[in-house]
Amino acid sequence: MAPLPISSIRVGKIEDVQELIKSKPNKVPERFIRDANERGGLVSLKTHLHQPIPVIDLSKLSKPHTNDDFVFEILKLSQACEDWGFFQVINHGLEVDVVDDIEKVAKEFFEMPLEEKQKYPMEPGTVQGYGQAFIFSEDQKLDWCNMFALGVHPPSIRNPKLWPSKPARFSESLKGYSKEISKLCKRLLTYIAISLGLKKETFEEMFGEAVQAVRMNYYPPCSSPDLVLGLSPHSDGSALTVLQQSKDSCVGLQILKDNTWVPVLPLPNALVINIGDTVEVLTNGKYKSVEHRAVTNRERERLTIVTFYAPNYEVEIEPMGELVDDETNPCKYRSYNHGDYSYHYISNKLQGKKSLDFAKILN
Repeated sequence: MAPLPISSIRVGKIEDVQELIKSKPNKVPERFIRDANERGGLVSLKTHLHQPIPVIDLSKLSKPHTNDDFVFEILKLSQACEDWGFFQVINHGLEVDVVDDIEKVAKEFFEMPLEEKQKYPMEPGTVQGYGQAFIFSEDQKLDWCNMFALGVHPPSIRNPKLWPSKPARFSESLKGYSKEISKLCKRLLTYIAISLGLKKETFEEMFGEAVQAVRMNYYPPCSSPDLVLGLSPHSDGSALTVLQQSKDSCVGLQILKDNTWVPVLPLPNALVINIGDTVEVLTNGKYKSVEHRAVTNRERERLTIVTFYAPNYEVEIEPMGELVDDETNPCKYRSYNHGDYSYHYISNKLQGKKSLDFAKILN
């Protein structure tokens, strides 16, 4: 979430989608309309119900490692990371009050007058504040989404001027929520290490003081949802990403599976987890980050709270030796500084998995 100090970026007029649906509820401006080849390839929920994304029960992973439930759930986790790059977690341990409160303050923030939200602007070339991120030109297509993003941990990545004074509980709620999400990410990385046959402390020791950021996404209804995207296709530069969807959310997340966009049906009280580019590199491609996007709905809004969890910016990233074999699985990625990759990631528009080319060894 480090800012990119580029003052020469010209992004043109970026209309606020919440204001658009108030003033022109049946009109979609040209800059939001996607080319036909960007909109298609969707599998319906009915078609794909026989193969929903995996669900991992964390209560089973809290049992002794010799317990049958633990062994079975670790195998499920391994298959989820290898075959899907996405899974939902249930019985994750987050208190209902903590989850409900962050959802409430996020909704209150987006419901504030535009003038209030614009006190915390996302400047061109940065990824903190209110607005749209990853916009680098005046003719770049826009997402049907309003974002509010903040660096959370370590404190050095926070921009205090962008932490809002309203709603009154916002900062307290976000800090409390982020602490719980941090604990969850550490647990998940412990189980992922075990699933790879590594020491359970592998990732925590490697990451140092982890970097954690949050982005709240508000997708208003759109009169022509077939013409727009809520969020452009991309993979995440993080190690893990945690997605919380508001309780009344419609289906909006889609993941690219077998060259087809598959909708993810939210489960009550579940969180959606996805593997980021960093884990793909560390596992030498065994566990892959997956391209995903968001779509909109004609009648219903959607609110999500997304946490990105990654190594410290000073950490050097490269495939772990245990997962590299010169004959059967040669090294696919070069060594690099994670801070350099983060800078590269936020310096470019969202474009599938193109950012990961930064790390690939080209034969």
